[in-house]
Amino acid sequence: MTTATAPPTAAGGNTTATTTPATPATTTRRPLLDWRIRFGALALIWGFSFVFIKVGTEAFAPLYVTLGRMLFGTAVLVAVLVAKRERLPSGARVWGHLAVAAFFLNALPFSLFAYAELTIPSTLAGICNATSPLWGMVLAVAAASDDRPTRQRVAGLGIGFAGVLVVLGVWQGFSGQDPAGTAMALAASLSYAVGWQYVRRTLSRSGHSHLSMSGAQLLMGTAQLAVVAPLFATAPGSFPVLPLLSVVALGALGTGFAFLVQYGLVEEVGPTTAMMVTYFVPVIATAAGVAILGEHLTWNTPVGALIVLAGAALTQTRQRARTPRS
Repeated sequence: MTTATAPPTAAGGNTTATTTPATPATTTRRPLLDWRIRFGALALIWGFSFVFIKVGTEAFAPLYVTLGRMLFGTAVLVAVLVAKRERLPSGARVWGHLAVAAFFLNALPFSLFAYAELTIPSTLAGICNATSPLWGMVLAVAAASDDRPTRQRVAGLGIGFAGVLVVLGVWQGFSGQDPAGTAMALAASLSYAVGWQYVRRTLSRSGHSHLSMSGAQLLMGTAQLAVVAPLFATAPGSFPVLPLLSVVALGALGTGFAFLVQYGLVEEVGPTTAMMVTYFVPVIATAAGVAILGEHLTWNTPVGALIVLAGAALTQTRQRARTPRS
């Protein structure tokens, strides 16, 4: 669920968080809706995105579900860009970095989730999405970044991945889950983490606005899918209403509108509070999958999901700076 650039806390979801290059904060008028209402709406939108993917793939090839998602999400951001009279970023170097960011943060993970949901429940896909903070910490350690892990964060990493094993029910042969589909969903979450690391190193100080960078990134991702989809998938021969509406909602709401809501939350309450929406997404995705799609839920799925979220939360803790005693 990621656009533009990486969350400063590195890993949330879905998820899914969307922040962009550091730019000076601007004074804006007070939003019509309280931030808690918008926070809840964002969690619902991203949680239901996995249901939209599942319904979309019932009629369309996964690559075309992703292409539609990108297309409608881009349309929302471009419309807002035009309304605000903002321009897209300039410079071949910036666009080159945006192309890479679009691949790892949009085109690849969106496609992997769509393919994964051909064989795994939307509930499992939503839970796998919550592992992004765990992958982010693994990459931070592997890259020897200055974000050094504490014992608490290392413990969170171990707890989080143990939770994944509980979700999968490894003691009973994956509880009937498809290993390949699960691997693709986990790889999608890893792709988010890779993209966030890349963006931090290349685009964090581009000087362009959040909206401009995100719109350009989605444009690049849409262009990538427009080339790849016809080569590797069969174009839709018909457009059933429900799957089509699901793809439209996935793009316009889950990608375009969700970014605008999340960007507003970051501006109003800060990235730390805004990124907490990530921890509600798998809960909503699970509830939606069971209630709407009738997906079967065994005890290990919600228990494992809670363990994953606990581990992910621990990996986001930061060591407090010590103050010298007087």
